[in-house]
Amino acid sequence: MRLLGRTVFTVALCVSSVTGCSASGQYVWFTNLPREVANGTSDYLINVGDTVDVRVLGHEDVSVKEKVRVDGRIAVPLVGEVEARGKRPSALRAELEGRLKDFIVSPSITVNVMDVQLMTIILLGEVTHPGAFQVDPNVPLAHALALGGGLTEYASRDSIYVVRQQPHLRVRFTYQAVMRNEGRAGEFPLHPGDTVEVE
Repeated sequence: MRLLGRTVFTVALCVSSVTGCSASGQYVWFTNLPREVANGTSDYLINVGDTVDVRVLGHEDVSVKEKVRVDGRIAVPLVGEVEARGKRPSALRAELEGRLKDFIVSPSITVNVMDVQLMTIILLGEVTHPGAFQVDPNVPLAHALALGGGLTEYASRDSIYVVRQQPHLRVRFTYQAVMRNEGRAGEFPLHPGDTVEVE
């Protein structure tokens, strides 16, 4: 893991009816999250630099292995330029199957993400080593806190937040829940650009 440097920024977020209020803004407790968000059961989101392997059953001439460019797109034969960044592999597969129906009868496609790129997360507040870190995709929250050297003696043990841009979300955890993995809090998967704030 590589420390990229210290970064400080403010994020204002609005979340749904399961939010709470504090001096630090609105949030949702980890225990109130939908199961697929809390457990990270939703598919990986394709990112720039990932290599996407698109296989069309019975049509190797249309199959392609492409790295997602900085503009977020890949080129697919017959279809042309396709936006891949930010999409789940299952969503990209469905889109490609729909677009290939103009050329192939009942196309059957598989989409696999190869050579996944490291992602950047940011640790702020009362952690021993705040800053930006490059980590593997879906790194667990407990692992991220360990990368930051753990909490300082001044840290609030019930005010650990994960701030996410897409979708806009601010999730609150207690240190005990994360360290004991209560409700799989310690396994909560971080996404690219997530910020972990410890008050």
